Amino acid sequence: MTEAMVRANETTVPVMPCASVEETLEFYQALGFGVAYRQTRPYIYLALEWSGFALHFGAPPENIDPSREDAGTCLVFVDAIAPYHAELTRAMRAAYGKILAKGRPRITRFRPGASRFTLVDPSGNSIIFIQRDEPAQLEYGGSKNLTGLAKALDNARILSEFKNDDHAALRVLTTALRRHETGSPPVDVARTLATLIGLATALDDTGGVEEWHRRLTALDLTDSERRHALEGLSNAEDLRMRRTGTTEAPAADTP
Repeated sequence: MTEAMVRANETTVPVMPCASVEETLEFYQALGFGVAYRQTRPYIYLALEWSGFALHFGAPPENIDPSREDAGTCLVFVDAIAPYHAELTRAMRAAYGKILAKGRPRITRFRPGASRFTLVDPSGNSIIFIQRDEPAQLEYGGSKNLTGLAKALDNARILSEFKNDDHAALRVLTTALRRHETGSPPVDVARTLATLIGLATALDDTGGVEEWHRRLTALDLTDSERRHALEGLSNAEDLRMRRTGTTEAPAADTP
């Protein structure tokens, strides 16, 4: 009989706090998760499974406040991120009649080329899906290889996607637009305005959206430049912007 040894065959399972069993089950089952284990007495324990991974939940601490959205975090590393966002938003729309893009629970926006997105559940846990080949180094404050609005856009992307701080991203772009709009390439101005519209819509802080729409529509852009600018707006299809014509308000349920 050989002596037991430590071997590289471990499995780790995070156990996140569950503020409400009913709300947690309703949300995750709506997204297609199966219930592998459910216990409410003498203590809470849930095990939910979807695709090839599991999420486990236990009793919450006494001072939990789901509105702070700092209950727990789980990272889910995948080969290709876009199909996961597409499948979860499809299930969300089927279950709720819309994509939950604001408040809690919700799913964060996903732009072409993005390497992560976050699912925030009713208890304030964040399930962060990350593409495995995501760049290892981030330049907070924007890439040193960029300037002006392009640098601010890069900084806002990192704040929104990696720090899940849309408020900070909105402030960065608002300030950058005021400082750098004059003299910047029209396509960078368009990308900034489109991203501001997306951020403000997600935050339900839409005081400037109508004016940003007006300015975006008025920009003299080629069709290719306009398409490129709208890649920064996750609900670009709902905006149906044209080189000339009117701009309709974005659908509030589209992340």
